[in-house]
Amino acid sequence: MFVVARNPSHLELRPMTQLRLLGLSGSLRRASNSTAVLRGLQDALAPKARLDIFSLHGLPLYNEDEDGEHAPESVCALRSIIETTDGVIMVSPEYNHGMSGVLKNSLDWASRPYGRSVLRGKQVLTMTASPAFTGGVRAQQQMNETLASIPARPVLRPQIVIGGVHEKVCDGRLVDEATLRFALAGVDDLLEEIRAARFVRAACGPAGQSDLEDRIARQADAV
Repeated sequence: MFVVARNPSHLELRPMTQLRLLGLSGSLRRASNSTAVLRGLQDALAPKARLDIFSLHGLPLYNEDEDGEHAPESVCALRSIIETTDGVIMVSPEYNHGMSGVLKNSLDWASRPYGRSVLRGKQVLTMTASPAFTGGVRAQQQMNETLASIPARPVLRPQIVIGGVHEKVCDGRLVDEATLRFALAGVDDLLEEIRAARFVRAACGPAGQSDLEDRIARQADAV
């Protein structure tokens, strides 16, 4: 796989390095099905891409008074790893027809500073998992609405909702082959979105990329 690199006089091809993805689970419990989905993907993706799972255990509830220059260390760590990763995979259970408060709180922290979020323009793939046959589909909608408002770049594709997830997990990992194939197809779409964004940055340069992100932000505000 190659990527286009910008040159003052022409565009050139360079080998693409392994892409680095970040996994965020919206569940904190030790036997979390959402985390099990990420672990299953982590095993299946190597060596195509590296997936690092970041724990949201240490994040305090969002408080603007505690944000800014002296933001909590766990918040700074979250923002830093999002900034340095190529794309994000978020998996949430469905709580009362919405995403988990844990994940929403992490998005509130990551969305700041306003207009300069580390998620701005970042490619994000959303998944939901539930013991119910609906697979958390209502949480999926809320996740994408929140991401679009930041504005991140949710991958537009058929929703990945994993119903009956408790029957598809073993030893803390998603093992159901059909479900893994479906989820991995979504990750492939995420990787293609990341590569396309790299191409745009290489072809247009920083100014063109900034203009593109501004247009995305205006579109999100208009929704």
